[in-house]
Amino acid sequence: MTEQSRGGAAYEILGVPRDAPAEDLRRAYRKRLRETHPDTGGSAELFHQVQQAWKQVGTPAARRAYDASTSRPTGPAPRPTPSGATASRSSEDEARVWTAGRRAGEARPRPKARTHGHPGGWSRERYLTLLREWVGRGVEIEDPYDPQLVAGAPSEIRHALADALAEEATAKELATLTSTFSVWHDVATAHGHGGWSADAGAPATDPAKLDHVVLGPTGLVVVQSEDWGAPVRRKGRDLTSPGLPEKSRPVKALARRARVTRRWRVHLDAILVVVEDTQLESILLPLGSGRRVPRFAIRRSALAGTLTVGLPGVQLLTEDQLFDQRTRLQHSIRFV
Repeated sequence: MTEQSRGGAAYEILGVPRDAPAEDLRRAYRKRLRETHPDTGGSAELFHQVQQAWKQVGTPAARRAYDASTSRPTGPAPRPTPSGATASRSSEDEARVWTAGRRAGEARPRPKARTHGHPGGWSRERYLTLLREWVGRGVEIEDPYDPQLVAGAPSEIRHALADALAEEATAKELATLTSTFSVWHDVATAHGHGGWSADAGAPATDPAKLDHVVLGPTGLVVVQSEDWGAPVRRKGRDLTSPGLPEKSRPVKALARRARVTRRWRVHLDAILVVVEDTQLESILLPLGSGRRVPRFAIRRSALAGTLTVGLPGVQLLTEDQLFDQRTRLQHSIRFV
């Protein structure tokens, strides 16, 4: 008999009984992620199975639907019939009820993270403005996203579009987080941030915004989406890539912008730079810490799972801390 036929695959993968309390379930999930993580000698296949198991039972609504779909069908005892028939009719009735209940559970939507703002909107506007200036004022552009047009554009314009696409891709990953998370996109970091002005004292190329701000039980994290079109590696406490201008310090620039969290009167737990999977050798790359805030680079496909289980060295928030942080952010955050 297989795990699936026993109806307990998700719980067995996580290593807990079906009636495990929610906190034990979360603790087991974090442990299994550490055990199966490819960077610590685990298996990529098992790591994926653990993430899928958590999606099935990680929230109360998802767990109810999963339990309903994998429990042994139960129903009233067979009733004798005048013809002396056995329980076949009763079993058929049970099967119909069971199938209807399972479909209803599968159809129930899974609560998702609360999201605010327009991911990639600022970068797309910047791309279109730079493109119009390059092509020439008054020249009609039939398709601003035509591959040939984009390929022939200067690198600054191509990078603006790559920024927008990277932010949109990250937003899709963040949208898979559960309802215990809140996400804000295109967050302003400077007063009077019109156009794409820079923070005071920052290079003119640094936009006065944070791509994503994520708050959940595993902490408050500032997330930057990047696609430099080339492999990324660590250089000291920063990142370097052939796709970056010489002497660029992207993580340092992001940390500078993330200081806005002090004005919001919240505690920042970590800074994350998200890149395409093929551009980073390891799933999660530690970059040290600045002002006791750890910094990491991460593959995009690992983002949601890592935020769910928590980043190394980051303490989980209590329910009161989470509520307080969320309230402060809701009152403080502005968008570009």
